[in-house]
Amino acid sequence: MPMHAEDIVRLIKDGIPGAEVEIQDLAGDGDHYAATVISAAFAGKSKIQQHQMVYGALGGRMGGVLHALKLTTMAQRP
Repeated sequence: MPMHAEDIVRLIKDGIPGAEVEIQDLAGDGDHYAATVISAAFAGKSKIQQHQMVYGALGGRMGGVLHALKLTTMAQRP
């Protein structure tokens, strides 16, 4: 069962309070998304650490309910 974009946004925002999240359905199938996540909580963290924070917020859904997620993370808007 595919995951809805709104659910992904909610999980990330719940797990990383104050985060700005933009989601794009890449294939129109509810299984392949791109997400841009902007959060002050990412300041001073490596890209790997930032991505781990997002995956943690998704609570183990990556690779299961959520098949593919292309992530772009940043501490503030460019």
